[in-house]
Amino acid sequence: MAVGQGAARRTAPEPRSARQPLRQEVVDGIKTYILRNELRPGDPLPSEPALCEALGASRSSVREAIRILAALDIVEVRHGHGTYVGRLSLSALVESLAFRGLLSPDDDFQVMSDLVEVRELFERGMAERLVASLDGEQIGRLADLVEEMRRAGAGEGRGFVETDRAFHTLLLAPLGNDLIGQLSTAFWDVYVIVAPHLDVFTHEHEMATIANHQRIVDAVRDRDPVEFAAALADHYAPVRRRIAEARALG
Repeated sequence: MAVGQGAARRTAPEPRSARQPLRQEVVDGIKTYILRNELRPGDPLPSEPALCEALGASRSSVREAIRILAALDIVEVRHGHGTYVGRLSLSALVESLAFRGLLSPDDDFQVMSDLVEVRELFERGMAERLVASLDGEQIGRLADLVEEMRRAGAGEGRGFVETDRAFHTLLLAPLGNDLIGQLSTAFWDVYVIVAPHLDVFTHEHEMATIANHQRIVDAVRDRDPVEFAAALADHYAPVRRRIAEARALG
């Protein structure tokens, strides 16, 4: 089915007045069309000429609005095929958070502090569900990642941070929540930027991190959400302290 044919069967955006609408009006008009027609990710939008006519906007205004919406993942432009409703992901937020870290060291620490708090809230708040949902294979993989962290700390295998990232990604996997997954990605992207500004990651930090990850695995194996939450609190406390110290020195 062609894009124009599919779109024609839906309610068209309401025409604007004779004046050229502002860019934001065009953006809002396209979003209103998506909502009014209850479109889902992957559904086609009207052709560019149809949008221009319906919104009373110039071709350049519609193109700019589409670019804005594409950057936000609200729409997806498939060259040679048309424009479709996008995945509606948090990729724009992730990019913005990471870029803030590049612009200002002070923002580095604020963004990192906020993301640590959000991550801990997710993981501790979902303690009972995670402990109950992680299966034997996933628990075994978490244990393997702790061993990889030990080897990485000794100068072997994959990098320590990369393994830590894989551990927490797997830990949250049973939730099946894209929002939480994307915010977790934002944390690690910002961490890579912020880490050089934090105090040196000592051997003591490393050993404590590994020990707390092992506690998390043991708590999941024992199906003990109380110990699971306590291990997470002990894991994040030093990270919070290091960020606070770095901000104070900055």
